Amino acid sequence: MRTQVAIIGAGPAGLLLGQLLLKEGISNVVLERQTAEHVLGRIRAGIIETGTAELLNTAGVGERMRRESLLHDGIEIAFAGARHRINFRELIGRGVLVYGQTEITRDLMAGREAAGGTTFYQVQDVRLHGFDGAHPRITYRRDGTEHGIDCDFIAGCDGFHGVSRPSFPQGALTCYERVYPFGWLGMMVDQPPVSEELIYVNSERGFALCSMRSRRLSRLYLQCSVDDRVEEWPDERFYEELARRLDPAAAAHLQTGKSIEKSIAPLRSFVAEPMCHGRLFLAGDAAHIVPPTGAKGLNLAASDVYYLWQALVGHYREGSRTALEEYSPRALARVWKAERFSWSMTSLLHQFPEHSGFDRRIQEADLRYLLSSRSALASLAENYVGLPL
Repeated sequence: MRTQVAIIGAGPAGLLLGQLLLKEGISNVVLERQTAEHVLGRIRAGIIETGTAELLNTAGVGERMRRESLLHDGIEIAFAGARHRINFRELIGRGVLVYGQTEITRDLMAGREAAGGTTFYQVQDVRLHGFDGAHPRITYRRDGTEHGIDCDFIAGCDGFHGVSRPSFPQGALTCYERVYPFGWLGMMVDQPPVSEELIYVNSERGFALCSMRSRRLSRLYLQCSVDDRVEEWPDERFYEELARRLDPAAAAHLQTGKSIEKSIAPLRSFVAEPMCHGRLFLAGDAAHIVPPTGAKGLNLAASDVYYLWQALVGHYREGSRTALEEYSPRALARVWKAERFSWSMTSLLHQFPEHSGFDRRIQEADLRYLLSSRSALASLAENYVGLPL
């Protein structure tokens, strides 16, 4: 098989890149090791930046998002038993959308099918060849048969544990990482949200977050130990602990119900540099991970896709290598800003086991300063809503 761009990974990054390229008449094939059902079963992000929404609209898959998403003009931060609203619209004139990553993936899958794009699911033993030269090739097994794809470029959108980043030659990457000493226990429940907007909680008992996917579907989180297991957190214990961390008014509005999904996610910050080698380009979690506190994971993947899409279109339209060469530095400039913001939000809102009394008082002072300074609030709002692409 021959295509112009081979895309590894059928998550939002890979599917969005494929859809944008198809709109430009650039052929592409998407390879995914899981089933389509498994991909849709991943419960991930729900906060969509303006730039990400515009990119989905450009890809022609934004109709349902425009119809069903929730527009949020701010968030609430709770600490010391009280809540404080940060009004994004008043501070910087923009807000965010709430629309689940699962729904984005579903829309992208439907759009790709309608456009006649080729996607192969349940592929195994994917190997990348020749991407440091002019003729990249991918080999893989599917249904017990060996296959190959010849292409001009390879886009590695296959996540942190995918094959793309490890395929870089030894010594070609520099990796930066911080692993946090806690995780997030997340639970989805078919109950109305605690509040109309997200509540981020700094509590002496640990961080909590009251989020949502719709007006009827709540997504709730608790900071937990990295050694905890989901089985140790029955629904009743989860709700009791969440209520202890919330302010009294929020706790009174908490509606309980049987969990639909429950999982524990470790938190880490990770960046691999550069994001390309030869004709292999990384995008999304294949190149970087952010803790979810800043709501940047999906949006950062979308900005990578934007830069890579522009670079590939420039190559095929104008025959220029300049945009391709600029892809990694352009993407990394935004990646590191998002890493900084996600780290700062995580540091501001979580309880760290190694923190001394001094550290905790500094955290409290940071929170009080943030909520007393319009400039600090505007900076948070600008980063949360999304920096320009």
